[in-house]
Amino acid sequence: MLEDSRIPGFKGSSEMLKNYKDLKVQQKSYALCLEIYRITAKFPKEEIYGLTSQIRRSVASIPSNIAEGYGRKTTTDYIRMLYISYGSVCELETQILLAGDLDLIEKGELGKLKKDIAEIERMLKALIKSLENKPLNPRPPFL
Repeated sequence: MLEDSRIPGFKGSSEMLKNYKDLKVQQKSYALCLEIYRITAKFPKEEIYGLTSQIRRSVASIPSNIAEGYGRKTTTDYIRMLYISYGSVCELETQILLAGDLDLIEKGELGKLKKDIAEIERMLKALIKSLENKPLNPRPPFL
């Protein structure tokens, strides 16, 4: 059985992570989620069931799926949830670009959001790659 200390992002890893909240990509995606909620609060009321709702759903999905994947029993499940999170990053980027083109987001805010999204995308890719390069044995049971 694979020792959990050999997989980044698992309890007891060499990075000394206690839980999913210690992952930098989790922290950054959570912070992005808060920022997106603040920005979309300024969107027109007619967008509440349209773009506002879609953007909020996709951004909340990013840290949520990272957390859910971390709590899964196998590395394969963790990777699958990270890919779902990655898909949400791509979805969010598209929606943010659309909101920018519709002048719902100020140019300065849009530039920062695009930079933050790109950073989270890179971090997720790196985490997925590191996990895919490890043997895909089940994680040890929780203590």
